[in-house]
Amino acid sequence: MKKLALIVTLFASCSVWAAGSIEAGKEKSATCAACHGADGNSPVAIYPKLAGQHENYIEKQLKDLKLGATSGGKQGRYDAAMSAMAMPLTDEDMADLAAYYASIPMSENTTPENVVEQGKELYLAGNAERGIAACVACHGPRGNGTSLSGFPKISGQHADYIKQQLQKFASMERNNDLNGMMHDVARKLTEEEMDVLAKYVGGLH
Repeated sequence: MKKLALIVTLFASCSVWAAGSIEAGKEKSATCAACHGADGNSPVAIYPKLAGQHENYIEKQLKDLKLGATSGGKQGRYDAAMSAMAMPLTDEDMADLAAYYASIPMSENTTPENVVEQGKELYLAGNAERGIAACVACHGPRGNGTSLSGFPKISGQHADYIKQQLQKFASMERNNDLNGMMHDVARKLTEEEMDVLAKYVGGLH
């Protein structure tokens, strides 16, 4: 109950963030297009699709990435490329970019047949014996997450990017997850299981 209360308290504050401008965000997204695509659907699998992602989540990640740069990686989320890109952004810029990308539909993806059975079991049930929580608990049955809680949409995302983030959470290279929940899950997964889950969520839409 305490963890649930903390989630609600932390992310209820997202509702009071200033609403961004979609049109302004579209103009400002020109510098993002090289990696994330002109419509937010990155053509390169190591870069995430931003289209269709929850507005609050995008804004939080940009703020965390900027904090990662200003704190030398001691706080927030540090990524050599993205933290540098986030550095000059104002809060208004971040809100505008988040509003724009959230307004665009994410392109569809598929789940390879050879990972469906294992991926479905891990996603829906986890592994109680090894203490692995089910992904569905936070990301939902279709992988859409929830805006209020701050859990991102992972359905339709590039498998390469998902696996990369699981590896970073496992190693604590990325640690801006709420209460270390993603670290707790990722560190218990094998490389094969990370690969399977990353591919499985692609077609959950």
